Amino acid sequence: MSLSTGKSGRRRRSSSLMYTEPPESLEHISDQAVLPNLNSEWVNAKGAWVIHFVLIICLKILFGIIPGVSQETSWTLTNISYMFGSYLMFHWVRGVPFDFNAGAYDNLNMWEQIDNGAQYTPAKKFLLSVPIVLFLVSTHYTHYDLTYFTINVMATLAVVIPKLPALHRLRIGLFNTNPEDR
Repeated sequence: MSLSTGKSGRRRRSSSLMYTEPPESLEHISDQAVLPNLNSEWVNAKGAWVIHFVLIICLKILFGIIPGVSQETSWTLTNISYMFGSYLMFHWVRGVPFDFNAGAYDNLNMWEQIDNGAQYTPAKKFLLSVPIVLFLVSTHYTHYDLTYFTINVMATLAVVIPKLPALHRLRIGLFNTNPEDR
């Protein structure tokens, strides 16, 4: 019996907050190859990139029409809202919301599913550049105020850092939702 397994044969819980998701099993790899992943294929579809700009413009209009909200606050709220939605969609939720793939992608978040995990594809470059450009625009329109800059940079880093190749399949153990690891 190895040091990492207990009497029940399960892996002992690590005290580390960070852990790497293990590689896919042969069964998962074959399940992933059978059907296209509709959860991530849309990012390469025609017009899919435009929706990000439409969403940002709609958020800016929404926050801009609220009485008493300055332009600086409006841009910061737009940045925070886009970053929160992007993080939730691409990095927090794991798996596929469809039942036809037999759980082949249950261990992967959407960012890891895009282009079968390949790094630096056109879709991933675009999805990495949008938060950076939005940060630059929001920083410009907040007139480089230190408070707004700090809020905007923290929101942007929270989305850009998980997209880096060094963090591929890396998880924060504090938020682990896998019942086998509890």
